[in-house]
Amino acid sequence: MKQYTKGQVILIALASCILIVLLAIGFGIFKKKDTLPEKPLAAAAAPVEAPAFEEKKEAVQSSRITPVRSSDTYSADEMSNISVYEQFNSGVVNITTEIVAYNWFLEPVPQEGGSGSGSIIDKRGYVLTNKHVVENAYKVFINLADGNQFDGEVVGTDPENDLAIVKFNPGNENLVVIPFGSSSDLKVGQKVLAIGNPFGYERTLTTGIVSGLGRPVRTSNELVIKDMVQTDASINPGNSGGPLLDSQGKMIGINTMIYSPSGGSVGIGFAVSVDTAKRVVPELIQFGTVRRGWIDIIPVQLFPELVKYADLPVSKGLLVSQVSAKSSADAAGILGGTKPVRYGRSTIYIGGDIIVEVDGLAIESWADLYSSLEDNKPGEKVKVVVYRGQKKKDIIVTLSERPKNATFE
Repeated sequence: MKQYTKGQVILIALASCILIVLLAIGFGIFKKKDTLPEKPLAAAAAPVEAPAFEEKKEAVQSSRITPVRSSDTYSADEMSNISVYEQFNSGVVNITTEIVAYNWFLEPVPQEGGSGSGSIIDKRGYVLTNKHVVENAYKVFINLADGNQFDGEVVGTDPENDLAIVKFNPGNENLVVIPFGSSSDLKVGQKVLAIGNPFGYERTLTTGIVSGLGRPVRTSNELVIKDMVQTDASINPGNSGGPLLDSQGKMIGINTMIYSPSGGSVGIGFAVSVDTAKRVVPELIQFGTVRRGWIDIIPVQLFPELVKYADLPVSKGLLVSQVSAKSSADAAGILGGTKPVRYGRSTIYIGGDIIVEVDGLAIESWADLYSSLEDNKPGEKVKVVVYRGQKKKDIIVTLSERPKNATFE
């Protein structure tokens, strides 16, 4: 048996004590780590059952995802466009026509004519469009948004404003009417929308702004349409006759023509103002034409050879070749020519008055005379400025009613 010294015994005893202390401390640490810390008790709550999967999914969505709303998907401007289109596109019709052509044996042969757009303006089936859309039409067809097609009839035309009224029998159709607005208070920069059938794509919507107001635009037959609305909304062949709308869906113009070197839209379109349409539509429906004032004369537009030959004081204006006997123009004192001269196959009487102005509008051509009287009715008075010889003279003329054979086309 091994003997230990007194010093060794003391060291062994000390080491044992240290080991026991360390074991005790370690045991206490592990025991504390495995025991949850105590917390103050909250008020008792009723047991909660776990929701079904679908309910859990809804709870997650409602807490993290906001439901999609229209105002979150579309801007205010887009919502305005959508609203106008959805409310009024069904009031725009597609107009197609047939015309009569002639074969080599001079026999009449129906063939496809033009096509364009129109606006339903009355639930009785009245459609406003351009005159050139139904030009020389043998048959007219009105195609509605629901796909139904009806035979149409041209009941009135106004060549001076390129407007026409077509009528069809809607039967039991619940027609959407395009309401008239006003063009008198339009502003450049104001938003506009055009609905039509460009290149046969039915009820196409384009948007833009009012680019100009009060534009006088000369047509292909040399007439001048006054007070047209200029727009950069895209207008192409097939849009003719369709409505130009404001942001409330009211018609402020009738899309009529474009300026285009290429034949397609370049952002310069023109619409007949709705105020012009409102003035003439009632007469087109009632009379088939527009009753306008007239000066009973036979005018001749000045040309260089005539100016030189007759030694006239002006180079532009209308020579009064003849005045209708006992007419209002005759009564007002307008003088016709007295000396007959031949020009081509025509006989012109020179020596009469030369009209250079009517009611403040300069007169340089036959078309200008029509434009100057476009707003006037029979019985109204106008101031006519003439050259009589070398002197200017003002003459007040009471207008007569324009004869049908005086239509300039």
